[in-house]
Amino acid sequence: MTTITTMTVLQNRTIALAGICQAVHLVNRLATTGYLAKPEFHVCINSLLEQNPSSTLATYGQISSIKYGLKTLTSMLGDIKVEQQQNFRYLLSVLHLQSKLQGQRDALEIIGARLVQINQQALHFEPTHDNIIANLADLYTDTISKYRFRVQVRGEACYLQQDRVTNQVRSLLFSAIRSAILWQQLGGRRWHLLIYRKAIIACAEQLLAQATTEQLH
Repeated sequence: MTTITTMTVLQNRTIALAGICQAVHLVNRLATTGYLAKPEFHVCINSLLEQNPSSTLATYGQISSIKYGLKTLTSMLGDIKVEQQQNFRYLLSVLHLQSKLQGQRDALEIIGARLVQINQQALHFEPTHDNIIANLADLYTDTISKYRFRVQVRGEACYLQQDRVTNQVRSLLFSAIRSAILWQQLGGRRWHLLIYRKAIIACAEQLLAQATTEQLH
């Protein structure tokens, strides 16, 4: 069994990609059905609040924690069917926003400072408490939403008009961008999704098998 210390570059990049995919999958499902998978949501928010992980995997906890993301990634790159097209659009939008944010030192400093404050609040509440999610959504609005380019979230108005859902969507997009930054720091590039598609799928499938083994123990 592959350990954290022996993970390859491709495995680390695939884990970060799965982090993005898990968040955008939750955004898509939340916007279209109003349903939110709470354990997976918790992983996404924790990954955003975890600013100094000891490893790529430590950002998310364990491989089984990003099983949703790994499944979405393999499905998305394997054969982009109708149900995955929107997820893929969200993925590309997140990668574009990440590239914009990387060059904005002032915005990154604001985000870093306010995440420290939110982390302090999270010591007294659950990371997915409504107050924490609202604060993360406000931070997203004050920084990333200021860019001309925005992620166009499509779904049912009856859900997207609810403040709680809007906050959850923004916090999930924030989480996706955090994973995109990690992916970029690991050397990930958008063209890798095409050139190394088969290798990424194979790696994600291997990690999925490992996640299943984790859950059995």
